Amino acid sequence: MLGLLGLKDSDMRPPPSTDARAPNATNYDDSMANVYPNLPDPLLLKNGQRVTTSSQWWNERRPEIVADYEREILGKAPANSPKVTWEVVSSTPEVYDGVAVITKRLNGHVDISSYPQIAVSIDMTLTTPAKAASPVPVIMELAFSKDFERVLARPVQDAIQGNPGDYGVSWKPVLDKGWGFAVLAPTSYQADDGAGLTEGIIGLMNKGQPRKLDDWGTLRAWAWGASRAMDYLETDKAVDAKQVGLEGHSRFGKAALVAMAYDSRFVIVYSSSSGEGGAKLYRHIFGEQMSNLAGPSLYHWFDGNFLRYGGPLTPADLPVDNHELIALCAPRPVFIGGGASTGDGYANPSGDAWADAKGMFLAEVGAGPVYRLLGKTGLETAEFPPLGAALTQGDLGFRQHQFGHTPAPNWPTFLTFAGRYLHGPEAGAGTIATVYR
Repeated sequence: MLGLLGLKDSDMRPPPSTDARAPNATNYDDSMANVYPNLPDPLLLKNGQRVTTSSQWWNERRPEIVADYEREILGKAPANSPKVTWEVVSSTPEVYDGVAVITKRLNGHVDISSYPQIAVSIDMTLTTPAKAASPVPVIMELAFSKDFERVLARPVQDAIQGNPGDYGVSWKPVLDKGWGFAVLAPTSYQADDGAGLTEGIIGLMNKGQPRKLDDWGTLRAWAWGASRAMDYLETDKAVDAKQVGLEGHSRFGKAALVAMAYDSRFVIVYSSSSGEGGAKLYRHIFGEQMSNLAGPSLYHWFDGNFLRYGGPLTPADLPVDNHELIALCAPRPVFIGGGASTGDGYANPSGDAWADAKGMFLAEVGAGPVYRLLGKTGLETAEFPPLGAALTQGDLGFRQHQFGHTPAPNWPTFLTFAGRYLHGPEAGAGTIATVYR
């Protein structure tokens, strides 16, 4: 990729040091984070014209932002993506924490006729209340391997709320609402490493060859798989497909936000600790930085053009920033969560300071004008809230907890937030089916 860009290793900025005594130490001082204060205006067309109507947003400005993301950051998904045929591998009646459920093990068989040398399939489970009188809302989690395997375990073991070592969430409160849940394994169809770029769905579409500079990266591919999972949920009679939300943590918090931005069928998202490359502003220099992402271990998440911003270009050169990724989800509700390190939140970078909760909060603030243009409400404050305080009055939600890098402590707040939009059969399923573009 560097060769295609005409760059060498020496052209790339070294990532910030984890040694606090080093000259290029990672910054954990918020007073020094606002290095690039000028954000791209999400409501200003490239021709300088101000966006003042919803039709201008949908027909002119939004396509500009999507094009920038596809060229500079996420890459373009192929137009001719293959058909996925879903198989119900098993359907098992069981009891989940006292709730009678049906758990389906699902496999999405990807059509590989264009290049049979690379096999691709999508692993997912779906658990719905066994006694539901009508189709139910579903929250889909983009899960790490161990969390996916946990759901497959018999008996099902639930996550422990507030456990900093657990990236999963508790599904019992979801079932108590009369909702169901799906757990998707993104690494089943696209590996989380650079070597996997000639395999999986990206490798299949490139016939085993390396990517071009604007070909999609892994985040976009994981989002593609979430959309194919949504295709299945639209066919399952136990699911109210007009009420399907997303949840993901860390790198899968990034992917969940990308999936939400690209697929309007998802009606709500909880993006947990997604940080740099997710909900965090690239221009807020705190914790993880662009040079971390543009290095050998993580470059595969993005397209090739993105590497330039970890080398000769800086975040200030980006035509977009992640307040606009959140804005691409508008007018649908978005909840951003983060954790803090032990103590004051930033003194110990071994916690969640790497993800930069303040940078994620500021991105939501920056997305607010688009939500207001479309008749919704944002955070409606630019003041960073105290640790543990929830901002959930509008259609953008935010909360920072004290337990480090885990989605679990913010999960109850998200479910309360989601309860304003998702409704079980008793409350009248389908009421969130507002028309979204």
